[in-house]
Amino acid sequence: MRRMRSVKVVATLGPASDTYDMIRKLSEAGADVFRLNMSHGSQDDIREKHQIIRDVERDTGRPIGILADLQGPKLRCGVFAKGEETLVEGAPFRFDLDDAPGDANRVCLPHPEIFAALAPGEILLVNDGKMRLRVTDCGEDFANCVVEVGGVISNRKGVNVPDVLLPLAALSDKDISDLEFVCDLGVDWLALSFVQRPEDVLEAKELVKGRAAIISKIEKPAAVKSFSDILKVTDGVMVARGDLGVELPVQDVPPIQKRLVRACRKAGKPVIVATQMMESMIEAPIPTRAEVSDVATAIYEGADAVMLSAESAAGQYPVEAVTTMNNVAESVESDPTYRAIIEASRTPSRATVADAITLAARDVAETTEIRAICCFTHSGHTAMLAARERPSVPIIALTPLVPTARRMTLIWGLHCVLTNEVSRFKMAVVSAARAARNAGFSEEKDKIVVTAGIPFNTPGSTNILRVAPVQEKLIFEGETD
Repeated sequence: MRRMRSVKVVATLGPASDTYDMIRKLSEAGADVFRLNMSHGSQDDIREKHQIIRDVERDTGRPIGILADLQGPKLRCGVFAKGEETLVEGAPFRFDLDDAPGDANRVCLPHPEIFAALAPGEILLVNDGKMRLRVTDCGEDFANCVVEVGGVISNRKGVNVPDVLLPLAALSDKDISDLEFVCDLGVDWLALSFVQRPEDVLEAKELVKGRAAIISKIEKPAAVKSFSDILKVTDGVMVARGDLGVELPVQDVPPIQKRLVRACRKAGKPVIVATQMMESMIEAPIPTRAEVSDVATAIYEGADAVMLSAESAAGQYPVEAVTTMNNVAESVESDPTYRAIIEASRTPSRATVADAITLAARDVAETTEIRAICCFTHSGHTAMLAARERPSVPIIALTPLVPTARRMTLIWGLHCVLTNEVSRFKMAVVSAARAARNAGFSEEKDKIVVTAGIPFNTPGSTNILRVAPVQEKLIFEGETD
């Protein structure tokens, strides 16, 4: 099941994709990582999907990554006596802490943290930004507003406060419970919602205790402003464009996406571009041309992964959605313009031995007849550095650790292979040559680049590079180690 592309595909599971047969079809169609949305379904449902994914992994013989996406705090209004009301442009409307059913003049907003942070002139958005209200007067338990964009407001609609850093933790009580559950279950990545500041990520890391890697979802203006500090402490990033497009002017989202992807590439940390990538495929077997262009743009930018949400979770054509995304990726990456853009957007490496080794591996591979770069890694760090360079040849990431192999399935360009522990560099070269042949990356007449660390089985010790023949009998000629 070698992929003919470097970008990875993340597919969300849901009612349309919760059986063994469907999840296997999605994997075979091109899904590298499966997303479990903790906003929907019980923990028992999540446990069942997790087990099915592991069953598919066992039966296909290919590592599969699992990303659990925490719900995060949800800011919602209360209920209305009539179920809904119509807000008219220019009319006054009040949010308060009174839990009595609302009417055309007011409704409960059971979040005192919002009132504590508001000031006159601030904006409140309702129902994914479809309604817009401006605060005229506020206190610790109320906000008087004027309706700037009207519409129908109904029970428990979401409320966004785009211009305010809210004094809310990124982890609700439900999130903390779900975090412990999925970490004990054995997920590989944990997506953190409602990130506003680096402290939100550090709080989650303390609870995770290394059991999973953290993906910070950038979905709020505050996170964009603090992005450089968030990037320093997170393990990866998700550009959650849906919420960004609600809280920011829509025209600002594309340049933000480009800046975030570029920053993640420079830092050598994976970045997922997500939300509404092929939204029309929820109900149609083919996407719009604009959606195809949107996916292609993320791939041209060098994103590690592109993600399907409702398209694969609740849509009528989940397999077609994954297949289409796979086909778009293959087409884009075969375009000569793609390589030119990727090479033009590379950033200088940092000054460490591991950086120098991976940079040299790329240079050797791209200036000689090399078929693949093979990285031995325990933590995944070496392979991620190799991916950071975005080489034009495949990267084979070899590891004896199952959790590391699964985690690396999200990283651009990595073909993950489980191998036995090795104690000598000669055997590492033999294992790399076999993996390259078995996966169809090379033939016996070809050569590969092998990187590893001496002493072996020590994370972060990458310090050796060798150009090696794929043919085993040639590997041993002249060897003395």
